Amino acid sequence: MKFVLDTNVFSEMMKGNAKVLSRLRSIPKSDVSVPQPVLAEIAYGIERLPKAKRRDRLSERHARISEELPRAPWTDDVTAHFGEIKAALERRGERIEDFDIAIAAHARAANAVLVTANASHMDRVEGLRVEDWTF
Repeated sequence: MKFVLDTNVFSEMMKGNAKVLSRLRSIPKSDVSVPQPVLAEIAYGIERLPKAKRRDRLSERHARISEELPRAPWTDDVTAHFGEIKAALERRGERIEDFDIAIAAHARAANAVLVTANASHMDRVEGLRVEDWTF
């Protein structure tokens, strides 16, 4: 089974969440990937912090974890899923942020499970399998 990590789970890894890290260690790294939008959201969050030791530590953790995990590439298939997901959500009046749609599109295109701490939010995306590793 393949897994795509959402931003909140990547953030939990950076915090050292034992449950998330244990689950991650239990599967081959080749079965886990991180979409670029996740890395972009994390980079944005770090850049918003004041220049201080905390920002430096988070930046270092971001770099270290990013080096270890493969990327989920943005392909034409991801683009097609993005369009389908966004249009379906809008038709139902259930809009979510574009980056969340992009992350969901990566998981659907890869026929992977999206690992997220916000399953109730991502459950709105039809055909998306989700798991929460944070509890």
